[in-house]
Amino acid sequence: MSCENLSLGRLKPCKGSVGGIKNIYFINYGDVDGIVYNATDSDVIDTLGTAVSAYKYDVHFSSSLTQNVQASAENGTVAFEQVLEVSLPKLTKEDHKEIKLIAFGHPHVVIEDQNDNFFVAGLINGMEVTGGTIVTGTAMGDMSGYTLTLTGMEKAPANFLDSSLVDAGGTVVEGT
Repeated sequence: MSCENLSLGRLKPCKGSVGGIKNIYFINYGDVDGIVYNATDSDVIDTLGTAVSAYKYDVHFSSSLTQNVQASAENGTVAFEQVLEVSLPKLTKEDHKEIKLIAFGHPHVVIEDQNDNFFVAGLINGMEVTGGTIVTGTAMGDMSGYTLTLTGMEKAPANFLDSSLVDAGGTVVEGT
């Protein structure tokens, strides 16, 4: 495989971007069965397959996605570690069951950021729960809820997902 040459520069962008995540969507591992990349941009996914069920979690400003480049000149390798930190306030028996299922599995995760971008983390290998807490808090103003750390390792950074593939109910629909 030959090295690829750079093809684009980058100017300093205008101030118009914000941090934070609006929603995350969990997809059971293996349900992504027909990935189609955009014909002109392989960093964008046009479809994940036939109607894929996703489970929406509203996490406004309480979660983050960090992608760490893991490169080794000695080994000639590069991989992308995807780390999703999730905070879910309020303990419920229903959430308790779902948190266990997330922890036992290795789901694919769609992340919707505050800039209306959608990313697919754990696209090929899924994401593993590598840590977290179930906390009641100490004082009345403390958080009572769940925190999860999910980690994935992929050959590429989390791809952008065509935003028209996610409907308001959390279903990832087949691309057109």
